[in-house]
Amino acid sequence: MGLYFHQLKAGRDFGTKDPAAQQMNNFMYLIGDTTTRQAVVADPAWDIPAVLRRLEADGMELTGALATHHHPDHVGGHLFGHDITGLAELLGSKPVKVYANTHELDGMAAVTGLSRSDFSAVTGGDTLQVGEVTITFLHTPGHTPGSQCFLVNGSGLVAGDTLFIGACGRVDLPGGDPQAMYESLTQKLARLPDDVVLYPGHDYGRTPTDTMGSQKRTNPYLQAKNLKDWLRARGV
Repeated sequence: MGLYFHQLKAGRDFGTKDPAAQQMNNFMYLIGDTTTRQAVVADPAWDIPAVLRRLEADGMELTGALATHHHPDHVGGHLFGHDITGLAELLGSKPVKVYANTHELDGMAAVTGLSRSDFSAVTGGDTLQVGEVTITFLHTPGHTPGSQCFLVNGSGLVAGDTLFIGACGRVDLPGGDPQAMYESLTQKLARLPDDVVLYPGHDYGRTPTDTMGSQKRTNPYLQAKNLKDWLRARGV
């Protein structure tokens, strides 16, 4: 009912000539309202011109960008010898606000080269209206201190590197926190309704999407009863 939503895959829908993009298997998301023709992009990286062309072809106006966390494969920057285009290039073409968790702003600015003034700081529970579409920000630390997910109209979860199909994000990188990840998964995401559809940040699973109900039954990182069991499942 008026929802504009597309899951785009690196190497297939954008970054088609970039071997690194193909290997990373990132997902990017376009979210908007088909009535107002307004849209935002979640985790823009690798191929900004392709994203803007897609929005133009669909007759959508970009009004903002959402960032799940500050790692370069999601927002642009330097990674493993690669210079990845991202938020800086997007704002160079379309100067919109970037919605990032307040705990992630310093890392986001350092990685992308953007100014703090380019960001709109959000916290868990804040919402953003894109036309009649409501995006709720969920603070889910663990992969990074300011990792966040986006709940779209209460029915779709854009999870970044917090939750994958059958797995979860790493906690051994700088800023990673196993206990925070355990709490984000079991105390926040596992409490979402079963019919919410999970849209992860990478195509790492058997399918590109799944329901939260299915993940609660099959994903060991959502099933742990206590931190000790979760750490054991994670091998920490």
